[in-house]
Amino acid sequence: MRHIYRCPLRWADMDAYGHVNNAVFLSYLEEARIDFLSRPDKQFRQGSVVARHEIDYKRQLVHRPEPVDIELWVTEIKAASFTVAYEVKDGDQVCVRASTVVVPFDFEAQRPRRITAEERAFLEDYRDDEEEAVAA
Repeated sequence: MRHIYRCPLRWADMDAYGHVNNAVFLSYLEEARIDFLSRPDKQFRQGSVVARHEIDYKRQLVHRPEPVDIELWVTEIKAASFTVAYEVKDGDQVCVRASTVVVPFDFEAQRPRRITAEERAFLEDYRDDEEEAVAA
């Protein structure tokens, strides 16, 4: 299963050519990831941090008033990290494929932590090993 986030585009996201700036895509991925992990029914209550991002830019995204769809799914779950894959889509065109390694984090203890059984069960619902977002 995939999580869909409808990401609003902002005027400040554009570069001088009227395209969404490549650096802004990291913010879009963050918004999608937070929407995915912070839902009231399924929350990583202790927080998480990003260990790695990988982005493959496929085509430019032109600014417009309508939101862009970001599809998000899980490709790998380990004991103390998981990998999220994304596709940023403009209609049926993929603009960006990306992946993020996320590490659950205990901010009170200031250290990484293991994924709980409840979190693992939630992540498994969105697992799709067959489709890697970023080509090797």
